[in-house]
Amino acid sequence: MQIPLKISDETLRDGEQQAGVFFSYATKKNLAHLIAKTGVDSMAIMPSICDLEASLVKVLVSEGLDSIITSSTMMCQRYIDQAKAYGVKRIILFHAVSDRLLFLRDPQIRQSLDFQGKTIDDNIPQSIIDTTRQNALAKILDSLHYATHTAGLTVDFAAEDASRANFDFLVQCIRSFRPYVQHFMLCDTLGILSPEKTYIWLNDLRQCTDEAPLGVHFHNDLGMALENTLQAITAGASMVSGTFLGIGERAGNVAIEQVLDGLRVRFGMEVEGIDYDAIAQVTKYIEQLGVRPAPPYSKAAQRSSSGIHINSLVYDRKSYSSLPYEELEVLFGKFSGASNFQYLFEKQLQRPQPKQRYEKMRSVIKSLAIEQECCFTAQEVLELFEQGVFDE
Repeated sequence: MQIPLKISDETLRDGEQQAGVFFSYATKKNLAHLIAKTGVDSMAIMPSICDLEASLVKVLVSEGLDSIITSSTMMCQRYIDQAKAYGVKRIILFHAVSDRLLFLRDPQIRQSLDFQGKTIDDNIPQSIIDTTRQNALAKILDSLHYATHTAGLTVDFAAEDASRANFDFLVQCIRSFRPYVQHFMLCDTLGILSPEKTYIWLNDLRQCTDEAPLGVHFHNDLGMALENTLQAITAGASMVSGTFLGIGERAGNVAIEQVLDGLRVRFGMEVEGIDYDAIAQVTKYIEQLGVRPAPPYSKAAQRSSSGIHINSLVYDRKSYSSLPYEELEVLFGKFSGASNFQYLFEKQLQRPQPKQRYEKMRSVIKSLAIEQECCFTAQEVLELFEQGVFDE
């Protein structure tokens, strides 16, 4: 039996965010064409990361992949305009929806002296929580309206940390965004769901939103991404977002090939449009690069290089860590931000530096990572620091 399930590939975006992984321009271009042959519905890249990523998007679009190349895009007209200028026809807009991340990132909260050093665990008044939710809702709707009505792009929305979001607020988001998006993607960002909870959660959300088209993007921190994804499909999810081999941040994402084979072997279902023979070429290519996801619960899964994630971890240890008893290991590369250096110097070394110096370090390390096609450990960064590389 064939089913019309959409497959959204994140290998070239979320997959490469696996700490220590660096795909060269040529590697990403080859991978993109191999992935396109599998018949996936979309392939996400984040061109705003650096000029090299932007160039890759433009080239792939010119080479005929414009129907599946999707730009992962931050909330802002500037980023939406950039994505369109690169030639893409579709984007994924993403934003946090959990109270923890909304409180952490709300501009008014960050500037308020009343909440300096506090997290959502510090008896925050409900009125403040309600305000952060409404601020986010207004910001997202503004970007969705602009992306669809002004820029004329096809949009999916990725609800970051949806598995920790307030259920009623999540329903409000799904209903509000439905006129603008093809799929509302529910992200289990820290991989905390269980199969039983996943099925009930998806089923309840669909019932409360008149069966809105829901996608799922599940991480594997606790080793349940595959079973959670299969349960979500059983409950009515119509899109699955994942990576080949399950590579990605911390313990990785759900493995696309495992989802496809799991549906075929366990349920006798094949996904329409998928070339199952072409999948092996993708996984073989990645395996030959020596890239594997970190095992769930492992110390390796506590490595991170993503600036977006580290920026939150600086202020709230629970924001992006499902294993709080393990020490976070920060790596540095093209996905890093100034916050990577802030975490290293302030949280781990207790050697605070001026904010502008963190920005300088970020710029230098990103250039070095792209030039040398690698990531850097904290020790290597400290050696560069002592050598005065960041002062040049």
